[in-house]
Amino acid sequence: MSLAEIKTAVDQLSPQELVELEAFIRERDNAAWDRQIDEDFAETGRLRRVLNEVRDDTRAGRLQELP
Repeated sequence: MSLAEIKTAVDQLSPQELVELEAFIRERDNAAWDRQIDEDFAETGRLRRVLNEVRDDTRAGRLQELP
């Protein structure tokens, strides 16, 4: 199915079906975002070094709360 076909099908949805589709897409997007965060901060993730630095700075008292 092409994007053009999907757009045409979306135009034919009832208001309730459109709400359901929006919720489905939002949930799917949120799940993908959660997976990416988990991967980034995993033991071998690309942001693990940053997380460790923040933890070290917190423990050492080098962080200040934002005003």
